[in-house]
Amino acid sequence: MTFNGFTQDDFSVFTVDGLDERMDALKTHIRPKLEELGQHFAPTLSSMVGDEMFYHVAKHARRTINPPKDTWVAFAPNKRGYKMMPHFQIGLWESHVFIWFAVIYEAPIKGEYSKTLLAHLNDITQQIPETFVWSKDHTKPEVLPMSQMTDHDLKTLFERLGTVKKAEILCGRTISAEDAVSMSGEEWLALIDNSFKTLQLLYDLAKTKVLS
Repeated sequence: MTFNGFTQDDFSVFTVDGLDERMDALKTHIRPKLEELGQHFAPTLSSMVGDEMFYHVAKHARRTINPPKDTWVAFAPNKRGYKMMPHFQIGLWESHVFIWFAVIYEAPIKGEYSKTLLAHLNDITQQIPETFVWSKDHTKPEVLPMSQMTDHDLKTLFERLGTVKKAEILCGRTISAEDAVSMSGEEWLALIDNSFKTLQLLYDLAKTKVLS
């Protein structure tokens, strides 16, 4: 494993003008690192969750005009794709790195998973640290800090997943670009590993709805 962490050049990719120009910069600076992280964490996650996990590096192939504002590698128990599955992600915006567990709008289990989350609210509040964050839209960088969310806020977020067609739910960590560039590759691998172990609770709650 040769992952050496992130540099300012990685975050500067998202300031490059033009679709082709930004994609070239992304392929040069970020995609090799996402490939490294994919190769490293796919077997780690497979062992952790008990399902064979495959990694998928975002290709942004459907874009024809607007350059991507973020990029990622996703991990799911499906070789073909991840968007319909509960999955894990590691990725970057210009402002930060994210480490997510995600159920996004394409996932057919959203209704049942909403009920499962509500039924396990106490487990979630006890096991998800205050340093973690939530998101209800993977296409936007804004997050909801766990430290600021009441039980009522979480219930509303979980209920929304089951009632709003385009609803999503993501939970994990975000690390500012400033902090990210100061971390070594070893520190990153340890942080991501720790984050995934914490997020395993949410995967396990979704797992029976997907694989049963």
